[in-house]
Amino acid sequence: MKFLTRSTQPLLKSLGPGLVTGAADDDPSGIATYSQAGAQFGTGVLWTTVLTLPLMVAIQLISARIGWVTGQGLAATLRRRYPRPLGLAIVVLLVVANTINLGADLAAMAGAARLLTGVDAAHRWVMAFAAVSVGLQIWLPFPKYSPILKGLTLSLLAYVAVLFSAQVNWTQVVLGSLLPQLHLGADYWMVIVAVLGTTISPYLFFWQASQEAEEHALRGDVPAGDMDHPTARSHLRRIRLDTWTGMTFSNVIAFCIMLTAAMALHEHGIANIQTTDQAAQALRPIVGEAAYLLFSLGVIGTGLLAVPVLAGSAAYAMAEAMGWPAGLNHTPASAKGFYGVLAAAVVVGVVLDFNDIDPIKELMWAAVINGIVAVPIMAVMMHMAANREVMGRFAIGRRLRWLGWVTVAVMAVASVAFLWTSATSP
Repeated sequence: MKFLTRSTQPLLKSLGPGLVTGAADDDPSGIATYSQAGAQFGTGVLWTTVLTLPLMVAIQLISARIGWVTGQGLAATLRRRYPRPLGLAIVVLLVVANTINLGADLAAMAGAARLLTGVDAAHRWVMAFAAVSVGLQIWLPFPKYSPILKGLTLSLLAYVAVLFSAQVNWTQVVLGSLLPQLHLGADYWMVIVAVLGTTISPYLFFWQASQEAEEHALRGDVPAGDMDHPTARSHLRRIRLDTWTGMTFSNVIAFCIMLTAAMALHEHGIANIQTTDQAAQALRPIVGEAAYLLFSLGVIGTGLLAVPVLAGSAAYAMAEAMGWPAGLNHTPASAKGFYGVLAAAVVVGVVLDFNDIDPIKELMWAAVINGIVAVPIMAVMMHMAANREVMGRFAIGRRLRWLGWVTVAVMAVASVAFLWTSATSP
């Protein structure tokens, strides 16, 4: 056991921004989207989780590399290297998408808490979760806060456990994973864009880039451009390992959630759910009490991980775009603008929950907005990552360029298909 512990220590130390980013991807919005996709279309949409893995890895590797090489987040690099209106437009798109997503996640967490405790006080739960998330980010030093984020990733294992409580037709699963079943309806393309948007989300690009830059500074490393070749290769290997681990973890969990909904809901004639707590309630008679409780706890655990990432990425982007001090390693007094934006994003998210919008629709639309907004942001990132004036000798090579542009194309085609079918449907 001691040997196992010693041998795994280097691996655990190398996991950080990529692992947290991948886990934060399976937020309550993602859980709702994957659940709705599985309930509505069964195993026929499992192929999306297989398709998105290499695309997600590619775009997150690019964002991580930009942060590591420049020592700055994406918004700061935009501000220094690109026209100011372009940078501000990208940041505004991100902040709007993040705030809507954040509000939807808080509402889903409140629903899960109501199920677990029986205390029917949705707005109070929303405010309580918001206060905890903001408080931890403001008052806890980053070296102590980072391990908490890593620990919260374990809450996602709840969805693997839930899957084992359902009866699975594995032949059907393999076919659904490898053979895309395309439809022409607007509902289908909305689900596809939502799945892509909740898997390949703009806030993840900004968060991982900023975290790579911040951890680079905390380690006291020399600038990437000044590193010798072996040292630089070692750092790039760490980034690849971290990113592949985090994104694979994310997509495996997404696969499990979608498959659980397909087997437990779609196969039993439940094709439409309005709330995340309704999704959990629907699981109770089919997969058992324990699985239902794990699903509900997973919503809260992933929300506690995702809300800080959503608010934090908005704060990084806005502060960097304005030239303010940015980073969780700063104290609130030394980075008032950064922490002000962080708190404001959460407050606006809370205010958005004081409405009568269908929670699942709110979560789905948050994912759809992310899917559409991601296209122009990724296009700018691709130009940035291939620009030797920005990246020096670390400009991305042919493989990452190809995969990155394929990701942009896939997201763009899906978005256009959704907008076209929505406009032409009766």
